[in-house]
Amino acid sequence: MKENTCCFFGHRKIEDTLELRTKLYDILKRLIEEENTRTFLFGSKSEFNSLCLETVSKLKKIHPHIKRIYVRAEYPDIDDSYKAYLLKDYEDTYFPKHIKSAGKASYVERNCEMINNSGICVVYYNPNYTPPKRKSSRQSLTDYSPKSGTKIAYDYAVKKGKRIINIF
Repeated sequence: MKENTCCFFGHRKIEDTLELRTKLYDILKRLIEEENTRTFLFGSKSEFNSLCLETVSKLKKIHPHIKRIYVRAEYPDIDDSYKAYLLKDYEDTYFPKHIKSAGKASYVERNCEMINNSGICVVYYNPNYTPPKRKSSRQSLTDYSPKSGTKIAYDYAVKKGKRIINIF
């Protein structure tokens, strides 16, 4: 699956501009038409992911042979109605069994799964991004900045020697 497969990951919030949309469309069009990319792996929970799904779906109208696959980080077992709901936007969905007990790290583990199964990673990664501060719990009086999941995924893709196209 790796050679002709592309995954996406990026920050939850992005600056959605016409320039970004055009750049993403052109990159994905080239990957499909010139590099024979056929499968696209998607996660969830980010504006970048939504933009990528929208863009690949537009290109699917021109290239009906490409596949969109949703890699779930939640819901290891889904019923037929939820699967039918997902298959309105994707050709397939799966939950990587090895992340079943990952807890809060399930999204990190899911991103690693997508990276491992891809030859190309199209990302929206700002090296200067700082995640918003969060309360460590309802009772906590202090805030903390969690690690950026995008940075973790980016560093993992670099370590694995993946081809990375950062459109930030």
